[in-house]
Amino acid sequence: MCGIIGIVATQDVAAQLYDGLTVLQHRGQDAAGIATADGTHLRVHKGNGLVRDVFDAGSMRQLEGRVGIAHCRYPTAGSEGLDEAQPFYVNSPYGIALAHNGNLINTDALRREVFEQDRRNVNTESDSEVLLNVFAHELDLQKALTPEAVFRALEGVNRRAKGGYAVVTAVLGLGLVAFRDPHGIRPLVLGKRSTAGGDEYAVASESVALDILGFERLRDVAPGEALVVTARGELFTRQCAPPQQHAPCIFEFVYFARPDSMMDEVSVHKARMRMGVKLGEKILRLRPDHDIDVVIPIPDTSRDAALEIANVLGVKYREGFIKNRYVGRTFIMPGQGQRAQSVKRKLNPIPLEFRNRVVLLVDDSIVRGTTSRQIVQMAREAGARKVYLASAAPPVRHPNIYGIDMPSADELIAHGRSEEEIQQLLGCDWLLYQDLADLEEAVSGPKQLIAHFDSSCFNGEYVTGIEPGYFERIRQLRSDEAKKSRRVS
Repeated sequence: MCGIIGIVATQDVAAQLYDGLTVLQHRGQDAAGIATADGTHLRVHKGNGLVRDVFDAGSMRQLEGRVGIAHCRYPTAGSEGLDEAQPFYVNSPYGIALAHNGNLINTDALRREVFEQDRRNVNTESDSEVLLNVFAHELDLQKALTPEAVFRALEGVNRRAKGGYAVVTAVLGLGLVAFRDPHGIRPLVLGKRSTAGGDEYAVASESVALDILGFERLRDVAPGEALVVTARGELFTRQCAPPQQHAPCIFEFVYFARPDSMMDEVSVHKARMRMGVKLGEKILRLRPDHDIDVVIPIPDTSRDAALEIANVLGVKYREGFIKNRYVGRTFIMPGQGQRAQSVKRKLNPIPLEFRNRVVLLVDDSIVRGTTSRQIVQMAREAGARKVYLASAAPPVRHPNIYGIDMPSADELIAHGRSEEEIQQLLGCDWLLYQDLADLEEAVSGPKQLIAHFDSSCFNGEYVTGIEPGYFERIRQLRSDEAKKSRRVS
């Protein structure tokens, strides 16, 4: 999972791209980059680390241009080094920089096509560089540089690429190009800002990036839609893929997105509140005479759900853990060792809120289970009489293949296990999961704005279909042993 943003403005955009990346930092803490276009020059600066560490005053001064894109990376398998930091750049045709959020599931076949058929070389293991070269080849075939030529090129990209992707590109001589996969798995939102110098446009992974920059959120980019914003601020849009079932990734709403974002016309904050209501109602169905004294969230993503659970149950809501905000999100750390070492550095319990109480801990989801096990033990050591654990999401039993670097199936604690077995492994007195139907209803909301979701990590149903042998390749790439081997080599 990554964060992307692109802007066309009437003045240099580098500072605005930087500010936009800072509020998308939760989507990726591994690397960051900015590319700007100014006339016939395309400038790129990128590196490993947080946004604030990658850029300094000197690098920002070099990023001149009124068209630009930016990216913050979370280390998906095969894209963990400096060479894989984005945006990527090719000089033919015209000069194109590209930043990508998501994952292609036919990368190997595309890489062979790019080399053997398109006669282009890919220097990294990143599927984003493959996607860039596919777009560059398809655009080159058009023998023109116009919005119409771009749309025809992207029709070719969508025919060839398979997976989840939201993309921003800067094309020299034209402007900003952005597009979204035919199922709308990965998010992308469009905003506009009117100034004395003319209209300005921005696209970003989440609406919060538009908010802080003063852009009005117009709408989400539709599944399979592409848009071109010329350097003069002219907006062109086109549907560039045949209609497909709209199926946004439900894990965005569970964990990744900020609560102050809107995605596909759904408030992330309200979706998480509804998750809590559903869980509270399930507790009352299963244990109407429950003995829960206090509901405590595992910060930060579960707060909205935990507060609503407490309201439904009529019990106290308390903050029981203090979070060290200088430690990154443990889920997106690249190895199990780093994740395990970070839990105690990240969270410290307040014993007063646990002592002699029956505590219901609430988390957004449980993936590997190692972090949850340690937090349950922390609660016991802080004096809890009983420790219950509720997950706002169903059991994660399958890998996510569209841009969230969940481990191979055999590293997921719920894979092949019953809820009772998971409860024993986690060491809690009661484990409660959200039902998938309730989760989907909570995110869709009372207006039922989204009819279908990519819920594949919960139900194993992949909207794009899966080729034979794909999961074995996932296991070889994503297991912690594989990542450790790559770092050693």
